[in-house]
Amino acid sequence: MQPKERVAELRQLLNDYSYHYHVLDEPIVSDAVYDSLFQELKQLEAAHPDLVSQDSPTQRVGGQLSGGFQKVEHRTRMLSLNDVFDRSEVEAWVQRMDKQLPGSTHEFFADIKMDGLACALIYQDGVLQQAVTRGDSFVGEDVTANVRTIKSVPLILRKEDGFEHFAVGRTEVRGEIVMLKKDFEALNRQQAAAGKSAFANPRNLAAGTIRQLDPQLVAARPLTFRAYDLLRDDASEIPTNSYAYEALTAIGIARNQQARTFSSLDQVMAFVDEWDARRHDLPFNTDGLVIKVNDRALYRQLGVIGKQPRAAVAYKYAAEQATTVVKDIVISIGRTGAATPVAVFDPVVVAGTTVQHASLHNADEIERLDVRVGDTVVIFKAGDIIPQVESVVNELRPKDAEQFDFVAALERQYPELRFERPAGEAVYRVKGASGPLLLKKAVEHFASKAALDIDTLGEKNVAALVDAGLVADMADIYVLTKEQVVSLDRFADISAAKLVSAVQAKKTPPLERFIYGLGIRHVGVQTAIDLAKQFESLDALAHATIDQLLAVDGVGTVVAESIAAWFVDDDNVQLMAKFKSLGVEPVYRRAEGKLSGMNFVITGTLEKLSRDEAAEAVRTRGGTFQTSVAKDTTYLVAGGKVGESKLKKAEAYGTKIIDEAAFLRLIEVA
Repeated sequence: MQPKERVAELRQLLNDYSYHYHVLDEPIVSDAVYDSLFQELKQLEAAHPDLVSQDSPTQRVGGQLSGGFQKVEHRTRMLSLNDVFDRSEVEAWVQRMDKQLPGSTHEFFADIKMDGLACALIYQDGVLQQAVTRGDSFVGEDVTANVRTIKSVPLILRKEDGFEHFAVGRTEVRGEIVMLKKDFEALNRQQAAAGKSAFANPRNLAAGTIRQLDPQLVAARPLTFRAYDLLRDDASEIPTNSYAYEALTAIGIARNQQARTFSSLDQVMAFVDEWDARRHDLPFNTDGLVIKVNDRALYRQLGVIGKQPRAAVAYKYAAEQATTVVKDIVISIGRTGAATPVAVFDPVVVAGTTVQHASLHNADEIERLDVRVGDTVVIFKAGDIIPQVESVVNELRPKDAEQFDFVAALERQYPELRFERPAGEAVYRVKGASGPLLLKKAVEHFASKAALDIDTLGEKNVAALVDAGLVADMADIYVLTKEQVVSLDRFADISAAKLVSAVQAKKTPPLERFIYGLGIRHVGVQTAIDLAKQFESLDALAHATIDQLLAVDGVGTVVAESIAAWFVDDDNVQLMAKFKSLGVEPVYRRAEGKLSGMNFVITGTLEKLSRDEAAEAVRTRGGTFQTSVAKDTTYLVAGGKVGESKLKKAEAYGTKIIDEAAFLRLIEVA
């Protein structure tokens, strides 16, 4: 057989095997057989490069992306849905539709709502051309190179009898990118075996993975795509949502098998109740169902209000609950100067994830709940996502539990600041420092040399941007345009272009610099480095438990609670989401060099280098800079005006003591 014919047969067979495995969930050959045929195809294509095509199963993984992700406008908006929480709200939804289209009868279509990253796949003449995230519903990001690595995403559509027209022209498939529970658990077992931190939850991991710039990394993680919608330029080709699901299976796209059509609301609610009881048996995480009008012509007639279609709702299950004991209440200061209390409690599993802290929002909420340190509290997750304190189990309150004094706690935790509560507001704020002043300081710190090192964002430039209303938070520097900046008095064409370019160049900053730049209380340069080394990603740090934080060298209870509180502060949660939406992805790069495995402490003053320069020199060569002598310290560098205590400790531990000249030779600085 000629190579061309063999390649065509292998591709067709491998695609068929993949369809049975991912779409029909009925493997017809073993993994070993698939892998053997895949290798044969790979070898044939290597020997005959002219036979390689983009829709070949061997061409899923491409090279690294340069320049980040391109923005793409959706041809049809990717809408969100209104939430409903009980039968009365579902009935009210149906009544609103009846008013819009009186006399019409409704057939309902319902499916399990997946907890993942929404994505649209665009096929042209049956071949995958583009994959785009939801974004703001109007504009998303092109993540084609990464989505191609997902094995359940076919690179070419099947042409089954009766559905061949979907392989002609433009076909758009919408769905969720998820990580199945079993795959998530297996990945965390690998993390544990490698001595790395566990990932927090499948949804965040799936979303973070798709936004990686290296498709090789994406390919190494077991993501799955499940479709929930199908679009064609001629909408009449898809008369109902149930037909769309039938077509999805026919053209080779995986979708949920639980979806059903119903002729009455009673049947819909029975389906809702069934999956409320069985949802933990599903292979993926969910917080509810999607209920739609099945007839798509009626669906279009009902139209859209704001960002939500009238003809569909998301039914959210009641949040899961658990009890735990409050260990402390710490207060976080947000970018606007707002003081947000955070409850720190014993670890508890809620909706499948371990939580250890929750925002208490403000002093009024603490008073309403009357939550105290030592209390046993009921924790729930709103929408299966955000942990909150629902109530206090008063019967279990310790006799010595004192009512929480918000003002006294502010004075104790922030003795250098003064706070006030403006009339009519529930929130205490830093006194004498307006939001703009705090913002300016935060942006200056974020851009400082020790943080992201954006030299064009000095004090005066930051003040000009904030005062002009161009920067309302740290993330806003990434949306600045030359046209906006040049309109300010301080800037000409060249300086404006230079500022915007300098900011855009810092979209993938070193993780440790980004952590330090966030301005988390008690987190200095060295602590940021230690945190980056321990967690290796911002997402892992954001979801770290108190115990995981305490395992980091130099992190005590006060620092751990400060970090945990920062990442659940409402302002900061929104800020982190904004950074991610703008393509800002801090990167952890493990330093390797001649000083790898060596730990250095400096005492006294050096003549040729500042302490910060010496520390940076050690780190860039793979070494670790320590603030105090410990048993694992390799060298104590003794400069002028040496501290005797460090010398004695070094001698006791057997640490080698060297002078500045020897240190400079080690780092190869003359």
